[in-house]
Amino acid sequence: MADSLHTFEGLEAWQSGRELTRLAYGCFRRAPAARDFGLRDQVQRAAVSAMTNIAEGFARMHLQEKTQFYNVARASCGEVRSLSYGMLDAGYITGGEPNRIQQAAILTGRLLTCLLRSTEARKH
Repeated sequence: MADSLHTFEGLEAWQSGRELTRLAYGCFRRAPAARDFGLRDQVQRAAVSAMTNIAEGFARMHLQEKTQFYNVARASCGEVRSLSYGMLDAGYITGGEPNRIQQAAILTGRLLTCLLRSTEARKH
């Protein structure tokens, strides 16, 4: 994996989004969560959206486009965090899983806020 800021893989926000995606997918590998196709697909799509929108924003040349993609990624983190409560209430995640997912979503969102601020500062 690249470790410089010349690639999206070097972004701490993308790395955090990747961890969020890993956690989201992991929760649906066992029954009964594996059979809840609606919730599974929604959670997984939101997590993947966070990770991929960071990469796509990084690849954009125009600062306004970067901001747009980073904002979508940040919103997707909020979506995963909200959906984690549904997963918890349905009994799909227990123990430390809810906290791990929520903390990964919060961390990714905070890192995106830093990316957004940095991008906004470059506009001036």
